Amino acid sequence: MSKKHFISLPIQLFLSAVIAWLLATLLPLPSNITQTTAFQLLMLTKTTYIGLLKMVVGAVVMFSLLQGITSLGSTLRLKTLGYKAVLFYSFTSLIAIALGLGSSLALPAWPQLIDTASVSVGENVQLIDNTAASGGAIAEKLFNMALANPFSALTNTNLLAIVVFSLLFGVALLTSLPTKHPVFEVISGVNSALNRFVSGIIRFAPIAVFAIVFEFTATSGSAIFGQLAQFALLVFVLTLIHGGVVLPVIAKLATGIKFSTLFKALSAPMAMAFATSSSSATLPLSMQTAENELGVSQSTSSMVLPLGAIMNMDGTALFEGVAAIFLAQLYGVDLGTSGLIMIFIMAMVSSIGAPGMPSGSMSGMQLVLLAAGIPLEAIAILLIIERPLDTFRTAVNVEGDIIAAYVVDKWQRS
Repeated sequence: MSKKHFISLPIQLFLSAVIAWLLATLLPLPSNITQTTAFQLLMLTKTTYIGLLKMVVGAVVMFSLLQGITSLGSTLRLKTLGYKAVLFYSFTSLIAIALGLGSSLALPAWPQLIDTASVSVGENVQLIDNTAASGGAIAEKLFNMALANPFSALTNTNLLAIVVFSLLFGVALLTSLPTKHPVFEVISGVNSALNRFVSGIIRFAPIAVFAIVFEFTATSGSAIFGQLAQFALLVFVLTLIHGGVVLPVIAKLATGIKFSTLFKALSAPMAMAFATSSSSATLPLSMQTAENELGVSQSTSSMVLPLGAIMNMDGTALFEGVAAIFLAQLYGVDLGTSGLIMIFIMAMVSSIGAPGMPSGSMSGMQLVLLAAGIPLEAIAILLIIERPLDTFRTAVNVEGDIIAAYVVDKWQRS
């Protein structure tokens, strides 16, 4: 992708979103807009774009990780890079959860709702069993996700399993083959071809963003009662603080980068994450941004960013912590110290391995509710506004991934 085109992409995404919002707001749309041929054709462009990204994201993660590992040259450097990445991810996630819980507890409590137990969660939401909240069940779930057949993982876009297999297989290649082995050249060639493929797909991003914003504006309702609006505002402000202050300050202190340089580089992938609500779909663009705009080495970006797409969910962890406090107060649940500790731990654990797709955090949110003793029916309240909030926290998730890659790369070179 040319430099000129890449720099102009944020502007294209912004203009596409604004135009779509204006058209959906100002045009006299029919009540059955979703049934019209024009609307369905427009949605086809969104489905095609997201489908193309889903088609390639598993292979991109696998071959990027394999090339990143094999290009390190030694298992010692691999161990150092992975340790620094996980350390950074854990640190920022802890800050996000602490920010969410601390702010929620410092503010006046929301009044308890009346007769909320009668709220139905809907047929399309599957609630997990109470036994799934135990530590053993959570560990078993993560292991089952991670230790899956790699071909099945590629088919189902199980990024956690793809990452685990790629790490293990990459280490095996690194330790058993000479540095100049033809296998490494094949991996590099496939990775280059995949990057070229992704570059072609990303050129159509503005069209997909137009379709996504138009659909959301034309079909979403505005009936949000006061308490829910206050909760949404709180989550938005805290997410903005974490993404606009905490993460950039960490990047500044760790690397000395200028805020203007950082935000200019982050604008395109964050806009894509905001539009798609999918860190997985944004991953190819995030890797290009880290390498082309921030100068992150390919060996670092191809390992740190795929890891971040499955385990670095700052926005998700913050949301789950605030949501647990909000729902507990609405239901009159006295959390106590043990309940707060459980929320803190479960928000951290459940954000790891959360699907990098729209509303992917809902399964983890259920674990947090169960651990804190909050009725699972409360999930229905979150579903009213979960989707728009998901856009903001996904953008922060992607921002944290790229900043992590940049910081870790600087650590590696120091």
